[in-house]
Amino acid sequence: MDIATLIGLVMGFGAVIGGQLLEGGHIDALLQPTAALIVLGGTFGATFVSFPLPDLLRAFSSAATAFFPQEEDPEDLIGKLVGFASTARKNGLITLEQDAQRVKDRFLGQGLEMVVDGMDPEEVMAVLQIELTNFEERHKVSAEVFEAAGGFAPTIGIIGAVLGLIHVMNNLSDTSKLGAGIAVAFVATIYGLMTANIVCIPISTKLKKRLKEQILQREIVIEGLLAIQKGENPRMIEKRLRGFTLTSGVLIYSRGAGGS
Repeated sequence: MDIATLIGLVMGFGAVIGGQLLEGGHIDALLQPTAALIVLGGTFGATFVSFPLPDLLRAFSSAATAFFPQEEDPEDLIGKLVGFASTARKNGLITLEQDAQRVKDRFLGQGLEMVVDGMDPEEVMAVLQIELTNFEERHKVSAEVFEAAGGFAPTIGIIGAVLGLIHVMNNLSDTSKLGAGIAVAFVATIYGLMTANIVCIPISTKLKKRLKEQILQREIVIEGLLAIQKGENPRMIEKRLRGFTLTSGVLIYSRGAGGS
């Protein structure tokens, strides 16, 4: 689990609630079902209008990766590719056929199958690059969904505030209803800002980071498979793939390490 995501959410909401308590306020003042309905319903509604249903379902599914990363450890991935290279160098590419069937990563398995089948290296590169581009386009939309929701939420919060003030103006003669109307007005604005800046935009940023990591891992796979197909020395392949280094939790490709 990515503990940073959980810590961030707890800190974000905790700071708002803690500030309210330190100012002598009550948590009940922040609990306004009407404001929540306006902000959350309006934000989701605007987001649904903006994107096709398949993109929305994929985005909600991808949100789980903000808490539970799914990408493989780069050291394990490099180890697998070096192992395939050693096997192919000793016994020939055909011996990788069973490995291609056992691999869980569809991208790696597809590449291994093409290498075993003896496809031209340029064709292998072209097919994998197309697959990589399609993968990027599909998953980029997930981040865009949450980014769009983060843009809608504050505006919907303002709409909630205006509705609350309208309610107040319509009931100026009834002082018992003034407090509830004003509360909805201000709390709706808070809900909109919190939804955008603590939930939606941060999740969008985290999904973009996850996507970059997944893309770079697939670039490692492409580089490794082409080297295996050429029959290069496993040690040289390992050195080349280690040009993809892990820095601050982000995979970065070092062009000076011998990559293409």
